[in-house]
Amino acid sequence: MKMGTEAKTEDKRHLRSALTRQKLLASAKKVFLEEGFQRATISQMINDAGIGYGTAYVHFQGKEDLLRVLMENVMERFHEIASITFTPQTKEDALATIRQQTLDFLKMAEAERNMMRIFEQAIGVSAIIAEKWKAIREEFIAGIANDIAYSQQHGLARKDLNHLLIARGWFYTNEMYLWEIVRDEHPSTVEEIAFAITELYTTGLYL
Repeated sequence: MKMGTEAKTEDKRHLRSALTRQKLLASAKKVFLEEGFQRATISQMINDAGIGYGTAYVHFQGKEDLLRVLMENVMERFHEIASITFTPQTKEDALATIRQQTLDFLKMAEAERNMMRIFEQAIGVSAIIAEKWKAIREEFIAGIANDIAYSQQHGLARKDLNHLLIARGWFYTNEMYLWEIVRDEHPSTVEEIAFAITELYTTGLYL
């Protein structure tokens, strides 16, 4: 009985901890969107969440730590798009998948525009967030490289091209347009951008 009681107490403690963490993240998102990265403070977030300072710092070291987790949460949605199973049997299958992934990726940038603007602000001034973005970028590039290698191994793509170099170039192309969409700088539609860059990429790579 004693062990059962201890287990229940521990479960409740974990639940409270998880709820506290979620409250802080929700408040951080609210404050970042209202104030921007540089003006936002950890004190504003803690007060908005209605949590004690000591409790808050058990979970997060500061506003950069909170934004890092918010960035991970948002970028996980991008990863879901990028990491769909890629095992095409024909060139047409590969092109159709890449076209859809590219469109969905850029549409996600459009949908998450407000938080992505905060991320961009932070990348420019915070070494911690800049390093986090670099790690996210490398994860995407590794996934693209694997897809290209698969296509090369199955006779769908040119084998004379270095799959790692092509993967990096393809992600940088998407990243450039991602930030233009986030800043609302590009006059073309997301559909037009996705079609144009996909045609350029696949025409040069696929046989």
